[in-house]
Amino acid sequence: MRDLISDAVTEFVETVVTIKRVSKTTKGGRKFKLSAWVVVGDGKGTVGIGHGKAAETPDAIRKATQNAYKNLKKVPILKGTLPHDVIGRVGATKVLLKPAAPGTGIIACQPVRAVLEAAGYENALTKSLGANNTVNLLKATLDGLLKLKDPETVARMRGVPVERLIRRFRSERKITQGDTGPVEHRETQEG
Repeated sequence: MRDLISDAVTEFVETVVTIKRVSKTTKGGRKFKLSAWVVVGDGKGTVGIGHGKAAETPDAIRKATQNAYKNLKKVPILKGTLPHDVIGRVGATKVLLKPAAPGTGIIACQPVRAVLEAAGYENALTKSLGANNTVNLLKATLDGLLKLKDPETVARMRGVPVERLIRRFRSERKITQGDTGPVEHRETQEG
């Protein structure tokens, strides 16, 4: 049983996003600790973020990783990108997440990129619209991903075919019967 759990854990990708030194002022002086934020994901639509504090760096990272595993969430992926545009909000931080064409890659700052890569997205466009605090960027990105809706679920609720909802993600162009190709424009010379 123990080997099964350790095998399942190894398929997850763990990324340390930030480590900060924090202090608490007491009667006897300042007490310093380390605060760590970690992103965990399997690259197949499951992602979580976690926070941990300890006197030593490895302990803080271990606690943050444990918290990230406790907070794993499922997010929808459509052909390696996001199903639709979404804005994630936390405090004064807003993150705009947009789908991208194949081959674009992830255009994002480091905290947002860590969450998207851990979740398994290959192509995405992002823009930070508010404050750029690292911790709030992590939380806002996860908030945006949790707001995403799966196309199959939405199509079932609306009673329309799935193809109608996701037609902009088709790579092939539909050719109608009267389509003869691009029209050439000829310049007329007036004399």
